[in-house]
Amino acid sequence: MSDTIRAYRDGAAGRLRLNRPKALHALDLSMVDGMTRALLDWREDPEVRIVLIDHAEGRGFCAGGDVVTIANAVADDEAAARRFFFQEYRLNHLMYTYPKPGVAFMDGVTMGGGVGISCPCRYRVATERTVFAMPETTIGIFPDVGGGRYLSRLRGRLAQYLALTGARLSGAECKALRLATHYIPSDRLDEAKERIAADPFRAEAILDECSDLIAPEAPILKRLQLIDRCFAADDLESILACLDAEEDPWAAETAATIRAKSPTACAVSLRMLIESPKQPHFVDEMRMEYGLMVRMISFPDFREGVRALLIDKDGAPDWQPPADPDRFFEPLPPEQAWSPL
Repeated sequence: MSDTIRAYRDGAAGRLRLNRPKALHALDLSMVDGMTRALLDWREDPEVRIVLIDHAEGRGFCAGGDVVTIANAVADDEAAARRFFFQEYRLNHLMYTYPKPGVAFMDGVTMGGGVGISCPCRYRVATERTVFAMPETTIGIFPDVGGGRYLSRLRGRLAQYLALTGARLSGAECKALRLATHYIPSDRLDEAKERIAADPFRAEAILDECSDLIAPEAPILKRLQLIDRCFAADDLESILACLDAEEDPWAAETAATIRAKSPTACAVSLRMLIESPKQPHFVDEMRMEYGLMVRMISFPDFREGVRALLIDKDGAPDWQPPADPDRFFEPLPPEQAWSPL
């Protein structure tokens, strides 16, 4: 087991603790493999009644996948980059179909891959430190790790707004939008974990008892009508035109944010949000997303987005002209397709 994942028994709970604080607990392949092995071991263990997922130290729950390493792998050995997503999606599927309840403590940055390991859990705890986002279009890809399924089930046109902009949500906003099931002050998390490990059958009641009776204000609720109106279309040009026609300064800022993203990634993300609700099971969603990811990491915008945001940090990506999203949705050959554990 990698020391970047701490997996151990705590009373009747299996504990998974992300332990890569300098990288805000971003997932690499060894972490994905370690979590998968622990979950498989605990699946048939009658002494483990519930799984608690949190981070050991630092300010982030999980900032996503280690995309710098993945982008470098694309240049040297694309098969290695594919292998990360193949195994990550297997972990996501394992968690989604896991027979024992999970509790994810989204205390801090919860983005990308962090969403992928929290949204499958029965209970998802936000705090005043939660920063939730799916910012993948910034680096030339799309909201993956099941993002198509999770986002497309949100009310109205929030999915399109969050996918295109990568907007950050507070813990209170996560609770209001039902991305989190509970809002608990961070100074009560240890109490909640200790009590659940001792009495897992009362997990929901314990989380309720530790929650704030009145959650803080969720500012996004004031924007829902505007979001629904401006993001009503399923094509990028119409969304931008609607935002440009609004007099609200927020609309101008939002349009500028979208125009800074990869246009191809935005188009693919919008198309995914049409296709995801058509997938009958989560396994179908993950198979579709893996095919998309394989094609998108070989498209130049991925490496360019990672370079501009995380390597050179100049914030000036040189995006490719928009590509037809249909090409990214072509099925992979059967021998390359994703499969669950």
